[in-house]
Amino acid sequence: LGVAIAVALTLDLAINVSFNPTRSVIADVTPEGVARTKGYTWMQTVSGTFGVLAYAIGAIWGNYTLIYLGAGLVLLFSVVPPFFIEEPRELGSEENPQGASAASAGEVMRSIRPLWGFLIYAVYGLTASVMEFEMDGYWVEFACLAITIGLMLEALLKSEEGLSEADAGMVGFKKVLAAHSFTWIGVQTMFIYMFAFVQYRVPGLTDLEMGRVVSISFLILNAVGALVPVLLLEPITERIGRVKTHMLSMFIMAAAYAGIALVGTSPMMIYVLMAVAGIGWGATVSLPFAIMSVKVDQSRMGLYMGLFNLSVVLPQLVASLGVGAAVAAAENKMLIFAICAVTLLVSAVSWLLVKDEPLVAES
Repeated sequence: LGVAIAVALTLDLAINVSFNPTRSVIADVTPEGVARTKGYTWMQTVSGTFGVLAYAIGAIWGNYTLIYLGAGLVLLFSVVPPFFIEEPRELGSEENPQGASAASAGEVMRSIRPLWGFLIYAVYGLTASVMEFEMDGYWVEFACLAITIGLMLEALLKSEEGLSEADAGMVGFKKVLAAHSFTWIGVQTMFIYMFAFVQYRVPGLTDLEMGRVVSISFLILNAVGALVPVLLLEPITERIGRVKTHMLSMFIMAAAYAGIALVGTSPMMIYVLMAVAGIGWGATVSLPFAIMSVKVDQSRMGLYMGLFNLSVVLPQLVASLGVGAAVAAAENKMLIFAICAVTLLVSAVSWLLVKDEPLVAES
């Protein structure tokens, strides 16, 4: 188990080390407003298209071909594009010299305050898994849940009125952390436990047939998630703003998850509802980066993009460890998508409390 955790964390680290600089560079080379939103929506469309291509390559030529081809493409696209990207030499405002100083551990911890409950549980859960021990009862889980709810409410209900631009931006950053984190509990729960749900709700399938249903479901989710950011979401943001667009997408995804839990009793119904959920998936991996990037000091974008990624990684660990225990103990696996629906609904409501910045039209 320890080796499996180490391999999984190494792969996740490799993915995040490669993704975060790209997200930071997009913020560096695009002005705030419509252009930056387009940058992040196109990022998802390109990466999502390659994700769908990966499914096709794996299905046609096998996973070994996929692994070698994927490694080659990652190396190629990591080395070549930087020679053609020109970044501004100075970022942010000259009036704000804060970016010149390195972040202290205390500053980092204060910046991710809404995620402390997730962090505590992740450390506890990983330690318990590696050391192979478990506490009697669920008091650790309930304590971490209480901490999370308290800190999330503290962040979401804090007003930005009357604060300096830097302080208001930090308040906004913490709100985005809080709202985005609940999304990833639901999304990761779907990705990990989809097989168990299909096995429970669509009985009579062989292992091969169940695997096909799950694979097609994720293929549909990723295909829709690749198309909607540029074709649908970005034009809507120009009309109603990024936060409202993302909030509506989270409500749609929550409704799709609830539908899967209630009526997902056939492969076709699951496919249709996963296509609807793809709208929220496309928003999840594009719009929050555009929203977050205007909240923080532009000269420290790399730092805050890394901290923002904790609102993805820590909830993923909670879904893997805490939700896993609940799913294993439950006879009715409808609980899986019930958890997905509730967490996405909480996320959608949380986005109501995030202030949107006015979009600046492209010049």
